[in-house]
Amino acid sequence: MTRPQELVAELIRKDRVRIRELAGCDFECIHIPIGLRSGQITKAMLEHLLQENEALQFALDSFTGQISIHRPAHKIFNQDAKFTLNLKDVRSRKPLEALTVFTDASGKSHKSVMTWKDPQTQQWEADVAEVEGSPQVAELAAVVRAFERFPEPFNLVTDSAYVAGVVSRADQAILQEVSNTALFELLSKLVKLVSHREQPFFVMHTRSHTDLPGFIAEGNRRADALAAPAAMAPLPSIFEQAKLSHQLHHQNAPGLVRRFHITREQAKAIVATCPSCNQHALPTLSAGVNPRDLNSCELWQTDVTHIPQFGRSKYVHVSVDTFSGAVFASAHAGEKTLDTIKHLIQAFSFMGIPKELKTDNGPAYRSKEFCSFLQQWGVGHKTGIPHSPTGQAVVERTHREIKRVLNQQQPVLKTETPQTRLARALFTLNFLNSTFEFLNPLIVRHFGANPQLNIKERPPVMVRDPETGRTEGPHDLVTWSRGLIHPVIQGRQMTAMPIDPELAAKGKPNPLMILKARPTHTQKKEPEEMLTEHKETTGAQEMLTKFEKECKKIDAAWEMLEKLQAEMRESENLDYWEYRRN
Repeated sequence: MTRPQELVAELIRKDRVRIRELAGCDFECIHIPIGLRSGQITKAMLEHLLQENEALQFALDSFTGQISIHRPAHKIFNQDAKFTLNLKDVRSRKPLEALTVFTDASGKSHKSVMTWKDPQTQQWEADVAEVEGSPQVAELAAVVRAFERFPEPFNLVTDSAYVAGVVSRADQAILQEVSNTALFELLSKLVKLVSHREQPFFVMHTRSHTDLPGFIAEGNRRADALAAPAAMAPLPSIFEQAKLSHQLHHQNAPGLVRRFHITREQAKAIVATCPSCNQHALPTLSAGVNPRDLNSCELWQTDVTHIPQFGRSKYVHVSVDTFSGAVFASAHAGEKTLDTIKHLIQAFSFMGIPKELKTDNGPAYRSKEFCSFLQQWGVGHKTGIPHSPTGQAVVERTHREIKRVLNQQQPVLKTETPQTRLARALFTLNFLNSTFEFLNPLIVRHFGANPQLNIKERPPVMVRDPETGRTEGPHDLVTWSRGLIHPVIQGRQMTAMPIDPELAAKGKPNPLMILKARPTHTQKKEPEEMLTEHKETTGAQEMLTKFEKECKKIDAAWEMLEKLQAEMRESENLDYWEYRRN
């Protein structure tokens, strides 16, 4: 495929080589009488053509003679035969503010694809056809269909460097002989369409299979997906799962590290390449000097911020725990006392009841109804310095974080209520975000450090070590369920099960338990030893009195157990021995 300017350059090169062979010298003057549709070419146009065309530059290399734009004054040159050159190029050198068409093809599926986003409906449309041949031929067929379909100005984006080069040279090109019939027909159509085109177009080559953000990469990925053969979609890798999660929730880098166990560099790269996070990024500030207490639910800060896109529910009431940073927010139609009370009741159901609440000096927080509400729930109340927002710095920063997350997160549903959007933002802040110093999210820190949730009754228990056969204790109870207790001995978790369900329900220790032991080891104790052990274990007089009454029956129980021991070993390999008070 050769352009007319290149034909002129090739003719000059051949003539210079021929005259050197015949006369051993170069021309004194080269006449280039090129005609245009608008008239004769000028010297300025010729200079511009020499600067832009590389073929003419090489053909006139080291030429010291003159270059004329007029014909020689001789009758041998027929004035009727003119070489007309069209200098108007319909191919634009820069992108147009017009429709953008993406093309792609696949050699496996033989699909020739072009896709574009309709500017009126904002929906993606596609034209897919099956074309036999190489991927370059199939993509060239998609380009030909694009020129036939869109006579108006448009941008053409292709991931084939071959196709981009062919389209760039198609204007007024002279096609040479091509052995491939299908390729020759496509090239002929392309040259005809481009040469007779009146509206400009822009062609661009882009790299395929990239994860870069932006409209060009998105359109290219859609074209790749349409051209790909139908197959089972592979499960995304951990890194891809992290990217998909960040696209939905926009959590920070430490949250991605904790959730998906990727490296810090990978998590930071995901956040850095997110266009929404970059657009709404905020500078890092210090923690401030506001009091933060030593446990959760000791001091909260509460305030109201305005989010105009919520419409009538633009008054967002926010409460934050100053120790853990856990946040609760609710959207209301006002900021009166009734709205504040509704918000706090919802916050109590989510984060617990604080000991003290700090607010500003707004009229809703200073009303008698609000003070009566806090007294009813047993919550202290204090206000900051009037007209000094620094006293509420923790909740003020929380306002900023909530607005940032709301701007980053795109609506999942077509119509999302303000409450739904706010709930998604709170989920990201409380359950997904964390820091590299503390990878646990805020909600774990909040409930893990809440003294209201600690086990108050920790009855002491005695356990027998299966390694040594010794009974050790008393030890504090770590956790238990129905009939099962797990104490901790020397860093090992042992299992002990109380026999008496009434004692277990009351949280009292049971002196006789099913203890984990080896079936080959038996340790017999006298009643006096068991009584001493029981005294050291419980220290409860009522239990000791009851235990002394049952000591006489223990001897008979031991004799019965010794008789049944051999039979039990042969019939069942028991891991637990039961000692009952009959």
